[in-house]
Amino acid sequence: MLYPAYASYKAVKTKNIREYVRWMMYWIVFSLFMATETFTDLLISWFPFYYEVKMAFVIWLLSPYTRGASLLYRRFVHPTLARKEKDIDAFLIRAQERGYETVLRFGKRGLNLAATAAVQAATKSQGALAGRLRSFSMQDLRSLPDQAPVHFQDPLYLEEQQSLQQPLGEELGGF
Repeated sequence: MLYPAYASYKAVKTKNIREYVRWMMYWIVFSLFMATETFTDLLISWFPFYYEVKMAFVIWLLSPYTRGASLLYRRFVHPTLARKEKDIDAFLIRAQERGYETVLRFGKRGLNLAATAAVQAATKSQGALAGRLRSFSMQDLRSLPDQAPVHFQDPLYLEEQQSLQQPLGEELGGF
């Protein structure tokens, strides 16, 4: 694939129309070959010398002596595409419209899922906070002494707990 790519680059760079057309025909035939190869590999790759024949075919396509890609393009690909061009164009337009509609539908569905997840996360966090507050009964709160030291490590209040435990001199920088 490197040689055809470089030869195509040279054709574009030098603006040689004859070479440009030759390499465009090669790439069209090669892409059709690659598309059909996906299916044929599954079905007939068990034939003896299958991969060797496939490699010889690609060399035949790009050889300047055989001009296999030009031959296949002129005999088969161009006439077939010219006959079916209107049908292919109509199919591509329908596929493009359906693709756009599908993207919109999935986009809306994705936004709805994200909004629902955000609302659920917010309500769950509110429920957790309410549950934490409900876990303290009035009896528990009355039984605490007025100057009770903090003995629990609550991650929400670690900064407050550390400032309560420091002596006053350290907080002011040792003065």
